[in-house]
Amino acid sequence: MASAPTSKYNSHSLENESIKRTSRDGVNRDLGEAVPRLPGETRITDKEVIYICPFNGPIKGRVYITNYRLYLRSLETDSALILDVPLGVISRIEKMGGATSRGENSYGLDITCKDMRNLRFALKQEGHSRRDMFEILTRYAFPLAHSLPIFAFLNEEKFNVDGWMVYNPVEEYRRQGLPNHHWRITFINKCYELCDTYPALLVVPYRASDDDLRRVATFRSRNRIPVLSWIHPENKTVIVRCSQPLVGMSGKRNKDDEKYLDVIRETNRQISKLTIYDARPNVNAVANKATGGGYESDDAYHNAELFFLDIHNIHVMRESLKKVKDIVYPNVEESHWLSSLESTHWLEHIKLVLTGAIQVADKVSSGKSSVLVHCSDGWDRTAQLTSLAMLMLDSYYRSIEGFEILVQKEWISFGHKFASRIGHGDKNHADADRSPIFLQFIDCVWQMSKQFPTAFEFNERFLITILDHLYSCRFGTFLYNCESVREKQKVTERTVSLWSLINSNKDKFKNPFYTKEINRVLYPVASMRHLELWVNYYIRWNPRIKQQGSCVLLEALTARCPPHYGSRTGCGLLPQRMVSSASMLGLLV
Repeated sequence: MASAPTSKYNSHSLENESIKRTSRDGVNRDLGEAVPRLPGETRITDKEVIYICPFNGPIKGRVYITNYRLYLRSLETDSALILDVPLGVISRIEKMGGATSRGENSYGLDITCKDMRNLRFALKQEGHSRRDMFEILTRYAFPLAHSLPIFAFLNEEKFNVDGWMVYNPVEEYRRQGLPNHHWRITFINKCYELCDTYPALLVVPYRASDDDLRRVATFRSRNRIPVLSWIHPENKTVIVRCSQPLVGMSGKRNKDDEKYLDVIRETNRQISKLTIYDARPNVNAVANKATGGGYESDDAYHNAELFFLDIHNIHVMRESLKKVKDIVYPNVEESHWLSSLESTHWLEHIKLVLTGAIQVADKVSSGKSSVLVHCSDGWDRTAQLTSLAMLMLDSYYRSIEGFEILVQKEWISFGHKFASRIGHGDKNHADADRSPIFLQFIDCVWQMSKQFPTAFEFNERFLITILDHLYSCRFGTFLYNCESVREKQKVTERTVSLWSLINSNKDKFKNPFYTKEINRVLYPVASMRHLELWVNYYIRWNPRIKQQGSCVLLEALTARCPPHYGSRTGCGLLPQRMVSSASMLGLLV
């Protein structure tokens, strides 16, 4: 009898592919069980279980647990299912049923994952089989609670490209034409004494001394002073990022901070006002005064204009994503899909983030004003806005290497709290600091790539791979909250970079329709009519939802783009070169 085809519908599909294809780099396989193992990965235990598949019902299998993954292989001849889950993806492990449970398959473990799926395993009640599996999974999925290292520090993979060499801040600022007569590089933070969540190297106004910076730091939350992120190559307007001013209920002022913002404005003599975009809703910014924060008032900052962008906080985003999961896993809410999706407010939040970034990009591109962006602490919504605006303005960031640099610069080096927001190796699944801020950013990038299908060198797999390894703990790229802690933990010396994997296999992540265009500004349409749920990410575990791929890409390529897409030239019709490529790929009938 022919063996059944292997099903991967609920597996970590991209992980499986990367393991198979990087076997030349030292990935091992236990030939007796065909269990993939990375260099440095060791098997802890294996156990016979019943996997309660939400789509096909109970499936008998054997689960293998290593210090990196949970791997299930079906033992049934008519269902050759494989489940491959990095332990870093696990958010919560719960016991289901008790000693008196009599229902079929009612005794076992319920596992909640960070990547939009749940796993349920039934076990035999005798012999402490559940207790053993629960304790082992808990120990290795949450190593920080058991004084164990995160797997990234054990990973011994070798790649032919060193991803840690991708980002060099001096080289990136030099690419932007910095330093110049108005902006200088400072190493005032080289020991992270000015601001422990900022990078060691900062770009600040030439006229501001290091003593000026120290005085300004006392008036900004977490000492996160305004520093340059990006400068326009022609009109020299800039994007500057920081945290909120410490105004408080009494309306405190700081002359050094006021003067410093004026110095930023004066780096471009052609503009009369500095535009400040506060990412928060107005009411939230006002409420922050009660805890010592606040915003820049007209009275104190005469040469600045302040706008609120109405993007909600980390708690609102966390609850919104939970609602998305409720309607897509395990079953898609078919009967009231549109109203159910609307009730999550997820796309509404995506719209607000994109709209804010468009405003930043348009203000800078027009040369009308330099822009300062902040939220409360300047490491969540601020990172979303600056990086998306830079992606719209600078075509370099739309290349594979450029995007990696953008993430390293605006997110990793500037202190987005990845450890707190994702909870790497941490068992506290209910931590109020957890939030899908970076996922939201990647979703926005996907929305842009769908509207401009030839503008990005990378494809959808690239974005999903980044998100998969945001959780996996296989690489050191997203570990910890800030650069100072990474330096202390010697992350670049002791772990492998995600960019090593990607840049050693670039062809897998390339968009075949990419057209390199210098200085093309992208203005995506942020209306609800043009935004959609990212099915290939949020609903990828459901085998009944056909993955959107070639057809969607072709539809995007062949559609006429309305003039206000802002591409300067518009998208027009599908070029003959793309028709030929599409025909070769079998996309055209």
